[in-house]
Amino acid sequence: MKDGFRKARHDVIAALESGNYLHVARGDIEVKNLLAMGEVTAEVLIRVIRSCSGVHHHCSPHHAVPAIDVHVLKRLGWYIKFYFIEPDTWFVSVHQ
Repeated sequence: MKDGFRKARHDVIAALESGNYLHVARGDIEVKNLLAMGEVTAEVLIRVIRSCSGVHHHCSPHHAVPAIDVHVLKRLGWYIKFYFIEPDTWFVSVHQ
């Protein structure tokens, strides 16, 4: 899983740096996705993600599409949940 973490971390940082990411629509987005609401910047999130190691990462199949890996990073009080559907990165949750 270590290689999976490294690739996921690299790819999510690249998406944040390029601005090439989307947000999953959800009813509680104002509390569950601070990035979508503009309450946290991509730069802050990149710093948090760069501080993560494999012990801060969990990956599991998407509940509706098992072929999609859903990544969760928990670090410094942050909860960051995302997945990739080429060519996009989708954020589900970004909150403390």
